[in-house]
Amino acid sequence: MRPGPGLLRLLSLLVLLAAAAALVPPLLGVWAVASLGVALGLLTSRQRLAATPVPSVSRRVPRTLPLGDVTQVHLRVTNPGTGTLDLVVTDHPPEGGAVSGLPVTVRVPARSFADVTYQLTPGRRGDLAFEMADVLLDGPLHLWQRRVRVGAREEVRVVPNVRAVVRFALFAVEDRLGRIGVRQGQQRGEGTDFRELREYRDGDSLRRIDWKATSRRNQLTSREYQDERDQRVICLVDCGRRLHARDGTLSHFDHVLNSVLLLSYVALRQGDSVGLQTFSGPDRWLPPVKGASGLEAILGRVYDLETTTLPSDYLEAATSLMKRQQRRALVVLVSNVRDEDSSELKEALRLLRTRHLVLLASLRETALDEALDRHPETLDEALRVASAHRYLAARRRAFDSIREPGTIAVDVTPKELPLALVNRYLEIKRQRRL
Repeated sequence: MRPGPGLLRLLSLLVLLAAAAALVPPLLGVWAVASLGVALGLLTSRQRLAATPVPSVSRRVPRTLPLGDVTQVHLRVTNPGTGTLDLVVTDHPPEGGAVSGLPVTVRVPARSFADVTYQLTPGRRGDLAFEMADVLLDGPLHLWQRRVRVGAREEVRVVPNVRAVVRFALFAVEDRLGRIGVRQGQQRGEGTDFRELREYRDGDSLRRIDWKATSRRNQLTSREYQDERDQRVICLVDCGRRLHARDGTLSHFDHVLNSVLLLSYVALRQGDSVGLQTFSGPDRWLPPVKGASGLEAILGRVYDLETTTLPSDYLEAATSLMKRQQRRALVVLVSNVRDEDSSELKEALRLLRTRHLVLLASLRETALDEALDRHPETLDEALRVASAHRYLAARRRAFDSIREPGTIAVDVTPKELPLALVNRYLEIKRQRRL
C-alpha cells in the first residue's frame, strides 16, 4: 500500500489551508475540521482498497520463442469483485530482451475480464522465465494505491531464430534455391546414386540406357541418377571468446548457430546425416542424425549455448573429434581466425584431413569492411583506416597459409555465412569430393 496522487493533492490543499489559518486565525477551526475529515476519508479509503478482491492475471505466450523476433504476449486480467477496477499492469518477461507496451493501464468491469497485449523481443537464448506480474490497484479518489504480485511464473525456451531456415525451406521444397543465392549446380540425372528408370530422351548418354528394362518395356529406357546420399556432415563450432563480438543486434555466435541450422536443414534434405561438436566451452556432442527429426535434435543441443572467455583450442577439438567420428565426413569448422592462430590451426587441420574433408569458415568483423569504405577526413580517421588495412592484410596472410590442399576455406562476414556454407556444401556434393 502506498499513497496515490489524490492523497498528495489533498495534503497540499491542507498545507495551503494551514498557511491561510496562520494568517487569519478564524480559519483555524475550518482547518481542524478539514483535517479530521481528511483523516477519516483516508482511513476509509485505505480499508476499502485493502478489502478489494485481488484480480487475477493469466498469460498466453508460446513456450518456444525465436531469438530477435517480436513475440506478442497476451495477458487476461480478471476482476472477481462487484465494482469496476482501474489497474496498471506490469509483466516481468525474461531479462535481456526489448519490451514495448508495458506498463499498461486497463479498466476491468465487475465480474468480467479485459485482455491486453505487449511486445517482447528476446535478446538471449536459453531456458528463461516470465516472473509473476505486478498489478497496481487504485483506491477511491486515487488516495491510495495497492501493488500486488499475481499470476504464475512461466518457463520458456528461447532458441536460435529458425525463421530464415523456414524461409529457405519453402523455396527448397519447390527446388528454387537459386532464387535465394544458393547455387544448385548439379541437376537431376548427373549424380552417382541410382534414382529411377525413365523414358529415353534425346541427348542421353548410351551408358545410361538400361538394356534389360528396354527389352522388357519394348522402348528405350534410361537410368536416372542423383547426388550420392547417406554421407555425413559434422559441424565443429567454436564457443570461445572470439565469437562474442556483435554485429548489429546479434552476436557472431548467434549468426553461427543460425548458419549451422540452415546447413543442417539442407544437408538433411539431401539425405545426408548431420552431427555437431562444440569446443572451447561446453562440450556438446551429437553423433550424426538423419531424417525429419534431425533438425530438432540439433536445435535441442545448441539453443542454450553461450560463448565463454576461453581461447579457441583447435588442436584439442580436432583430437576429440577424431576419436568420436571414425567414418569419413565433411567437417565444417566455424570460428574467427586470427593471424596468431595459424600454427595451431594448421596442425589441427592436418589431423582432421587424415580422415575427413574439411571446410573452414571464418567470420570477419563487419566493422573492418565498413572502416575501409569510409573516406578519412581527419588524421584519426586516416590512422583508423590504415590500421584496418594492416590488420586485414595480416589476417589474409594467415588465412592463405592455412589454405593447404584438402582444406576448403571461406572468410566472410556474419551475414554472408549462411549462404557461403550452403553453397560450399552443394559444391562439394556436385564435385563428389566427399
